[in-house]
Amino acid sequence: MSESIIGKKSFEFAICIVNFYKRFSSEKKEFILSRQILRSGTSIGANVREALNAQSKMDFIHKLSISQKECDETIYWLELLFATDYISKEEFENLRNQASEILKIIRSIIITTKNKTHNS
Repeated sequence: MSESIIGKKSFEFAICIVNFYKRFSSEKKEFILSRQILRSGTSIGANVREALNAQSKMDFIHKLSISQKECDETIYWLELLFATDYISKEEFENLRNQASEILKIIRSIIITTKNKTHNS
């Protein structure tokens, strides 16, 4: 995973999400939304890791597709937390920008892999 850009970025994002969860749940005493974002935000990297160990190109695409959905879900939770004044604009933009970058990379990898698979 150390050679994979998406692996590295998704792992670093998971660390940010875990730290966000620890701080958010202790400071805001909010446990439902914070667990949701913890689950989806850390699942991105876990599914990327599974994709990197896929047994076939279709398995690779499938695992990355799950990661893509989890990333989009994480952005949803961030938007909800920001819209309800749980997090600051700065924190929202920082985490959302990281998640959006990861989402773009994942989508690009999926499209490229599908194109290569269809052209083979």
